[in-house]
Amino acid sequence: MKSSEVNYNKLSPMMKQYMDIKKNYKEVFLFYRVGDFYELFFEDAINASRELDITLTGKSAGLEERVPMAGVPHHSVRSYIDKLLNKGFKVAVCDQMEDAKEAKGMVRREVTEVLSKGTVIDADFLAGNDFNYIGSILNLNNNYILTYADVSTGLLYSETLSLNNEVLLNRILNLNLKEIIIEEDFDLELINTLKNNYNIGINIINEFYEETVDILDNINDSRVKIGVNHLLYYLITIQLKDITHFNNVIIKDNSNYLLMDVHTVRNLEIFETLRLKERKYSLLWLLDACKNSMGSRTLKEFLMNPLINRDKINKRLDYIETLNNQFILRTELQDALYEIYDLERLCAKITSNSLNARDVLQIKKSLKVLPLIKDIVNQLKFDFDINTHIDLYNLLDQAIYEEPPVTIKEGYIIKDGYNKELDELKDIRKNAKKYLSSLEQKERERSNIPNLKIGYNKVFGYYLEVSKSHISKVKPEFGWERKQTLTTGERYITSELKEKEAKILNAEDKIVELEYELFIEIKEILKQNIKTLKETSSQIGYLDAITSLSVVSEKYNLVRPTFNNKNEVNIKNGFHPVVNIVSEKEFVKNDCIINNGVTTLLITGPNMSGKSTYMRQLAIIVIMAQIGSFVPADEANLPIFDQIFTRIGASDDLVSGESTFMVEMLEAKNAITSATKNSLILFDELGRGTATYDGMAIAESILEFVNKNIGAITLFSTHYHELTEMEKKFNSILNVHVSATLENNELIFMHKIKKGAVDKSYGVHVASLAGMPLDVIKRANELLSLYENQTPSKENVQLSFDFEEKNLLKERLETIDPLKVTPMEAINILYELKEISKE
Repeated sequence: MKSSEVNYNKLSPMMKQYMDIKKNYKEVFLFYRVGDFYELFFEDAINASRELDITLTGKSAGLEERVPMAGVPHHSVRSYIDKLLNKGFKVAVCDQMEDAKEAKGMVRREVTEVLSKGTVIDADFLAGNDFNYIGSILNLNNNYILTYADVSTGLLYSETLSLNNEVLLNRILNLNLKEIIIEEDFDLELINTLKNNYNIGINIINEFYEETVDILDNINDSRVKIGVNHLLYYLITIQLKDITHFNNVIIKDNSNYLLMDVHTVRNLEIFETLRLKERKYSLLWLLDACKNSMGSRTLKEFLMNPLINRDKINKRLDYIETLNNQFILRTELQDALYEIYDLERLCAKITSNSLNARDVLQIKKSLKVLPLIKDIVNQLKFDFDINTHIDLYNLLDQAIYEEPPVTIKEGYIIKDGYNKELDELKDIRKNAKKYLSSLEQKERERSNIPNLKIGYNKVFGYYLEVSKSHISKVKPEFGWERKQTLTTGERYITSELKEKEAKILNAEDKIVELEYELFIEIKEILKQNIKTLKETSSQIGYLDAITSLSVVSEKYNLVRPTFNNKNEVNIKNGFHPVVNIVSEKEFVKNDCIINNGVTTLLITGPNMSGKSTYMRQLAIIVIMAQIGSFVPADEANLPIFDQIFTRIGASDDLVSGESTFMVEMLEAKNAITSATKNSLILFDELGRGTATYDGMAIAESILEFVNKNIGAITLFSTHYHELTEMEKKFNSILNVHVSATLENNELIFMHKIKKGAVDKSYGVHVASLAGMPLDVIKRANELLSLYENQTPSKENVQLSFDFEEKNLLKERLETIDPLKVTPMEAINILYELKEISKE
């Protein structure tokens, strides 16, 4: 049965209410609160039973047949919602807005939150050490305006990008946006790529938030305001989010940071490993010795945005050096940082309906250690002014029990002494029997009726009972009202007894109600302090990240880098920090010296000898240096780089369906068209994805272009030994090789970088190491000897064409000026010549 097929007029009142609410949330799962359960109906129930593996049943709804229904207990609803969010669905939570016992007619219900994977704030749904961004993209005045926010932390950014889909896609993937808001006329091809290849949620929104928001007061760029209002419309109007915890808009200028495209980030394994896609053994994993989630996220932000401002870099390095020298204070600081919960995300919960008493207790415990942190920071002479929030701490300390329940409507949240009325109610609850016994004794003495007693039944409530023999002692001035006559005596009620009865019977309900009201008051006080709490959480995250880098620098014997303006690299005994840890053998350290006019190291050597690791470790050292970290070397003097480009190993393509070689060429094109003389380029085995001569021609052409037209520091590894002749043509190219030797016919990798080109490739020996069958190895050695002893004839190396083809090729070749051809033009020409040869 579908909801569209039912007769609305015949539905029960509750189901009519459900239908009225559901019509505004057609594209989401509506979790509808009914008592202790959240229920789903019609198509939602059918789909939820399949996606969540829960029982599909039915419910009477005023129709002849029961409507499809599925339900989950309210206390476990979050786990079910989490499953749906992870599958890319959206969820609306509809709660009861009044107590069913007090409702006049149908219980009032409203949607209190709309959840999607880009807007969740509960820690249960999120990785504490990662961001959770949702973004808006608009095409305004020939630029992409990218606005993105982490709703769970209140961070809000705006970037202006060139109107280039490749640039935009790289940015989206590097930020790992979970959801995107776009207008209806947005680029369809890009939408499909995002949706189908990367499972990014797409929302078509053409409206903009029109109410005034404080965070835009100091923004002058109208495009930024439009972008922010586009995102806010979705968050506030559609998702029902409170954005009080958004302190400001951070306008991000990417020219202030070392830029890396998504391939570079993946190839260098900055955040996750290439093969297993795991955090363990990534650079972030190595550097993260943080004591709380805010520090881990700040450290990730460092790696996402390495600096190019030398003063800012050196400021971080100064902090680390101070912490290294004050290791006792550093230990005390780490111990204090460990006591702090995720204040940043707790601030987001303050503005939502999900804040509970345990969250408030976490805030209180976090604030408790701030005076100690402030004292340590002052002793370290860091320029941090830590707000201790002492008044707020005192309030929370006086108000909240140390072990409150999870839900805020059970009572037992507010401490004794915080509120006079609440204390009286608690006293009644606690001392009801004692009070009744006291009142009974008082009335006995007043009436001189020794056997008077207080009783209770559901009809009259509490009453005074007097035996028949003492009824004559009851006087009008006592104010007793006869309520029931028995054969054994009379029952009376008094105004005082009824008043206390009301308090006793209603005390529990009133306690819960009053505690909830007081909790909401405390929540409002917290809300008023969000701005300063957010500022403090930012400081704590920064301190934790810097302290982590200090600890790691000592643990792995890292050194403080220095910087030069000469575009020279001088690294003594550098090493790859992650490989150094996981390697079973002792890691061989290497120098990397690029100076005196040399900008390119042309690296040769056998497979498995360490060429790729050597290239990667330079990039890792650069990145670590520019986030303000000590680096893995005995000495490191570096230029400040503006971009890093890599072409290392197999890569995922950005646009589905491209061949490996095409991806290789796209990455190479991106490097040589975007790099400057201040960039770092790493090309590993460029050209190997095509035929030998094609590949060699492309590799040489690109190497020429980089050295003639860019001048960027470049590490270029190759199996094309012919390329080593380029050292004679360009003073900027230096041949180096990774050494290896044969001992007893066994290949021994030395992993040491030496000057000069390698004289042997050892390919057959590498095949042997890989476990190739002995017969294959033996035959390969025979063929290798044969090839090495042959003198290539013209026929061996020349392509065989018929007469007409030779003329066509000759005519085309005569039109080409090799000195004026760009690398990409060279690639296109090669494909053109190949097509001519097929005709």
